[in-house]
Amino acid sequence: MAKGKKPLVVVTRKLPDIVETRMRELFDTRLNLDDKPMSQAELAEAVKVADVLVPTVTDRIDSALLGQSGEKLRLIANFGNGVDNIDVATALQRGITVTNTPGVLTEDTADMTMALILAVPRRLAEGSVVLTGEKEWTGWRPTWMLGHRIWGKRLGIIGMGRIGQAVARRARAFGLQIHYHNRKKVAPHIEEELEATYWESLDQMLARMDIISINCPHTPATYHLLSARRLKLIRPEAYVVNTARGEVIDENALTRMIEAGEIAGAGLDVFEHEPAVNPKLVKLARAGKVVMLPHMGSATIEGRVDMGDKVIINIRTFMDGHRPPDRVLPSML
Repeated sequence: MAKGKKPLVVVTRKLPDIVETRMRELFDTRLNLDDKPMSQAELAEAVKVADVLVPTVTDRIDSALLGQSGEKLRLIANFGNGVDNIDVATALQRGITVTNTPGVLTEDTADMTMALILAVPRRLAEGSVVLTGEKEWTGWRPTWMLGHRIWGKRLGIIGMGRIGQAVARRARAFGLQIHYHNRKKVAPHIEEELEATYWESLDQMLARMDIISINCPHTPATYHLLSARRLKLIRPEAYVVNTARGEVIDENALTRMIEAGEIAGAGLDVFEHEPAVNPKLVKLARAGKVVMLPHMGSATIEGRVDMGDKVIINIRTFMDGHRPPDRVLPSML
């Protein structure tokens, strides 16, 4: 690219106006004003002409697509924390740097996780429908809409990174006892602060918890981490909450077990085949066994703007000839 020439940046989805405006000021930016997901053919055209591609979680940047990239493409600045939508190894082989936006979604996602931890045992979605449905509410009754107290219950967190620790801090304030499974123990001062119990064996932790919160990324190692076998270890009175990625759970097995009363219920913000949602899960939601949200755990204005700022910093740093701060390598996944 000629010195002084602005890089061509192709953005695959609509971003907050303030982010798009800044990108237009700094780069030769092609925006997706209609906000329709780009087809694989449109993505193929984008990787042929762009210096920088800015995809989101809805875009599949696999080896086949990367094989069509032109010589210009040298950076994929993902608008998102997870990079499971990108074949990072193939990108690296082709000399393409991949970055993401870590850290800025921690508090927002932890807030939503805590909301689901409350919503499922306390039957909040069911209660809301009572007032908005066709039947008239007949008033308070001592034995009506009884849920379960969360104070004093055991919360098992799978993935004790930034988000897992933020969930633990919130959960402690609600009187939950913190347990966790991670690839390795967190620092002693964090364990002490959270009064957290570490389980090297995920199987052993699952069998003892009242609520399971999934907060780990989706990688080849975590695909169906909660397999049918592991889900059977969970107590019938326990609940599962997932605000990470749908692929971490064997969704069909989870659905069957909730239907059979082998797991009490679930709070799900992500799904294995989204945007498609299992019709049986929808049926369970209507029956009050599952609370479902449309992948909105990180959906705050502040969070999206922070993500955009990270993308811009990564692009500018890379174009200035330096290593971008949020570079992703296959060894990190």
